[in-house]
Amino acid sequence: MNLKVGDTVSLSKEITDADIRAFAELSGDFNPVHLDDEFARTTRFGRRIAHGMLGASLISTVLGTKLPGQGAIYLSQTLQFLAPVFPGDTVTASVTVKKIKEGKPIVTLETVCENQRGETLIRGEAVVLLE
Repeated sequence: MNLKVGDTVSLSKEITDADIRAFAELSGDFNPVHLDDEFARTTRFGRRIAHGMLGASLISTVLGTKLPGQGAIYLSQTLQFLAPVFPGDTVTASVTVKKIKEGKPIVTLETVCENQRGETLIRGEAVVLLE
């Protein structure tokens, strides 16, 4: 693959109630802030929020399918959760090449998730090994 610093790819997905419930089943995280409307109304968010890692999982989707793509292997990922993902939000995960290690198949990427209003939800950095 011919990657260069500055290459960017994005992917968008609406986060549905079904996605949140499926993620709870898959992860075992049944925190009521994600699943119980009545409980969630009593929190600082005033309504249910999606699991932070559900939003962040879209970064993995971009890395494994678009940039760098098939065969990319995670070496590390940092994440800052800056704002909640609410059911019905469309999350856009963007990945940008920051650095390519000279002589090695290792790439450092900036990772960002934003909602449909352009608010940054999650920010971090990924390091991947290319196959």
